[in-house]
Amino acid sequence: MTQPSSSIPDVLAAYHGRRPDPSDPAQAVSFGTSGHRGRATAGSFNRDHLLAITQAVVAYRRWEGISGPLFLGQDSHALSAPAWETALGVLVANGVEVRIERESALTATPLVSHAILRHNQGRDAALADGLIITPSHNPPEDGGIKYNPPHGGPADTQATAWIEAEANRLLAAGTETIPSVIPDEARARAVPHDMLGEYVEALGEAIDMDAIARSGLRLAADPMGGTALPVWQAIAERWSLNLDVVNSALDPSFAFMPPDHDGKIRMDCSSAAAMAGLLARKEDFDLAFGNDPDADRHGIVDAAGLMSPNHYLAVAIDYLLTHRPAWDRSLKVGKTLVSSSLIDRVVASHGRTLFEVPVGFKWFVEGLHPRRRPAPPAPQRRPRQPRPHRGH
Repeated sequence: MTQPSSSIPDVLAAYHGRRPDPSDPAQAVSFGTSGHRGRATAGSFNRDHLLAITQAVVAYRRWEGISGPLFLGQDSHALSAPAWETALGVLVANGVEVRIERESALTATPLVSHAILRHNQGRDAALADGLIITPSHNPPEDGGIKYNPPHGGPADTQATAWIEAEANRLLAAGTETIPSVIPDEARARAVPHDMLGEYVEALGEAIDMDAIARSGLRLAADPMGGTALPVWQAIAERWSLNLDVVNSALDPSFAFMPPDHDGKIRMDCSSAAAMAGLLARKEDFDLAFGNDPDADRHGIVDAAGLMSPNHYLAVAIDYLLTHRPAWDRSLKVGKTLVSSSLIDRVVASHGRTLFEVPVGFKWFVEGLHPRRRPAPPAPQRRPRQPRPHRGH
């Protein structure tokens, strides 16, 4: 098996010991399609980054008037646990009510999104938001953090640009003044929340889970060493599914993973190379599913192999448009620029309107949640917030 380019002890030591150079763009905070990602050994994902980003999120919450709880999740990458502790310490020191998964340290992104939406339903004040510590499907030595505002999905570019600018300002000014609470105290002050149980139970509100159980379909899931593990286990038990979790390994080096097409370890469930383990057993099940480490992506395997996402999406859209008569015909069908034009033809055949966006779920947020608030001004023009007393 291909091993990470840096050992896990080296990665963890660099997270705590290396100080990034704020003047080097490669070591600055940079929010891409889904949050900031980097590598501790390269000076792009270190404790200073997490201190600055989390404090910037606190400032953003204050400006936006987000005063409810913040749901904090993490995946199974080696850097996620220490980064989670850093973020929790800053949030607690700033008086934020932080809710964490009560059943497991692992917290899938969909669980955080669902918890935000569940809390905010019917509310106009004390809204919740969330942070997830994850670099998604990136190699084992990488780290990442992403912010989900009260709409539950990934933050849009206005929010991430503001948080990025404020975090870089804090990074350049020095993180020594950023308030923090030691891990044991921070954990004690966090609020346990059953995100897993609520999510699994809510599946029955959107999907006919009993019909799936009655079908007798032979199902399988490969969490690929990530946060989907406890979710699939809970789904199988709660809904009595004939579902086999074929890989229950949890290892921050992800040494059990087949190397991707370029020889690197990458938990990419859209890659046939990374999904080789599940594909080798494609005849054993009617349907099988693979997930990336934070479980916001999936790959589907059947007897023919790894299913084309574009084919699946086209068929699913066609089915929904012919089996949901109560849906208002003004509703649009969303797709990204990189999705197949087959979807365009399916949508046109039903006389519906296509909503095409750049890559990233965040681009759908405006259509799903049309109420928007003006973006705060650039952080350098805003007076600094008074800072609470810094813990040890």
